[in-house]
Amino acid sequence: MPPTGLILGVESSCDETAAAVVRNGTQVLSNVVASQVTLHATYGGVVPELASREHLRNIVPVVRAAIAQAGTAFDQLDAIAVTEGPGLAGALLVGILYSKALAFGLDKPLIAVNHLEGHIHAVLMEATHHAASIAQSAIGGSNPNPLLALVVSGGHTHLYLANLTPSGAWTYRNIGHTVDDAAGEAYDKVAKLLGLGYPGGPWIDALAPHGDPTAVRFNFAPIKTRGATTQVGPRFDFSFSGIKTAVLRYVQSHNMSAASAARRATLAETPHLKPAGAASLCDIQTLNLIASFQSAVVGNLIRQTLAAAQTFSAAAILVSGGVAANRELRARFTAEAGSRGLPVAFPSIALSTDNAAMIAAAAWPKLLTHQTAPEAMTAVPQLRLG
Repeated sequence: MPPTGLILGVESSCDETAAAVVRNGTQVLSNVVASQVTLHATYGGVVPELASREHLRNIVPVVRAAIAQAGTAFDQLDAIAVTEGPGLAGALLVGILYSKALAFGLDKPLIAVNHLEGHIHAVLMEATHHAASIAQSAIGGSNPNPLLALVVSGGHTHLYLANLTPSGAWTYRNIGHTVDDAAGEAYDKVAKLLGLGYPGGPWIDALAPHGDPTAVRFNFAPIKTRGATTQVGPRFDFSFSGIKTAVLRYVQSHNMSAASAARRATLAETPHLKPAGAASLCDIQTLNLIASFQSAVVGNLIRQTLAAAQTFSAAAILVSGGVAANRELRARFTAEAGSRGLPVAFPSIALSTDNAAMIAAAAWPKLLTHQTAPEAMTAVPQLRLG
C-alpha cells in the first residue's frame, strides 16, 4: 500500500485518554479525548491508580472512535505514535503497551514521542495562525535564529530553543524550567485554597477579570542555582512555590479561611456550576486576590520568556500547554511581544490541553527521518527534552 501520511497518535501520560489521526503532521482528521476531570475533582488532583484504571477502560473505545471519525482504517496508517514520557508511570504504560501491540499486529512502525515535544508541535501544526506562519517561514528560510518554546501546564514550566536541522529532524535545548511548582500546579493549589474547583486554571481565569490585579503585591525573588550544574549559558528558570505560600499567608492574615470553606461547600452542592458563574460566590477581597495572583504569574512567565527571546535572538515564540489557554496570558503575551516586533503563537484551545493530535504531529518528522522506537521502549516518567 502506498504511503498515506496518516499517523495514529496515542496519549495517556496523565488523566486524559486520547487518540487522534493526523495526516502529514498538520491535518487533524480526528481528535478524541476521554477526560477524567470529574473523577479526580473529588480529590483535588490526579490519583495515579484511578487514572491508570480509567485508561485501561478507555483506550480501546477511544482509539476506535478516532479511527472511525477520521474515516480511515487501521491498515491505512503509516505509523503508530505514543507518548513515552514524562508522566505517570502506570498511565504511560497503558498507552505504550496498547500501541506496541497494535503496531506489532499491523506491522507498522512505532514512534515514541516526548509529551513536551508534543505540546510544541501543537503550535507548529496549526500553521494557518498568522504568528505560526511567520514562525514556519523563519524555520524554512535562511534565518538561523531558533524558535523559543514555552511549555506551561499543571506539571511543566519549561523554556526550549527549538531548531529544525537540514535533515528535517528537530533539536531542543532547555534554557529554563521551574525549580519547584509548575505554574499550572500553583493555579490548582491556590484555587483549592480559596475553595474553588479543580482544575484551578479555568476558575481563576474566569474570576480574575472581576478583581483588581494591583490590589495585592506579589514579588518574585531571583532564583539561585543550587549545587553544581553542567548546563552552559544563561538560564531563565521559574519558581512558583513562593507565590503559593504568599497567597496562603494572605488568606490566613485576612481571616479568609471560613469564606473559602463555605465556598467549597456551596460548590460541592452545585457541581454543575461553571467557573464563569462563580463570581457571586466571591467577595471583592477574594476577587482582588485572584486577579493579583494571576497578574503576577502571567507577568513572570512573560518577563522570563521575553528576556530569553532577546538573549538568544529568537525568531518567534511558541506558547503551549494547558496554561496557554489562559485568556490573560494570551492577551498580554500578544501585546508585549508585538510591541517588540516578535511573533508569538498559541495552539487552539482544544490543542492546548493534553491531546493525541500533538503526539501524531510530533511523530511526523520522526517518521520522515526514520526515528522509530526500539522494541525495548517503555515508560520514562521523568523523560527530559533537550
